[in-house]
Amino acid sequence: MKKKSVFRRVFDFYKEGFKNMDVGRVLWVVVLVKLFIIFIILRLFFMPDTLKERAGKGNEAAYVSSQMMLSDDD
Repeated sequence: MKKKSVFRRVFDFYKEGFKNMDVGRVLWVVVLVKLFIIFIILRLFFMPDTLKERAGKGNEAAYVSSQMMLSDDD
């Protein structure tokens, strides 16, 4: 009898656990929907890409460098 590796046993443990879930599946769907809303939807509306707007295409490194130099004066 060949002994399975630790990673394989852990994977099998979680695979069997998720396979036998009833209520847990609904909870995981709720968690995934909430994460989608937080990281995708809210980012689109409330976190604009200011680097792209202020620096322009291709000038990102120069813009960041100039902003770092300005922050030393504070």
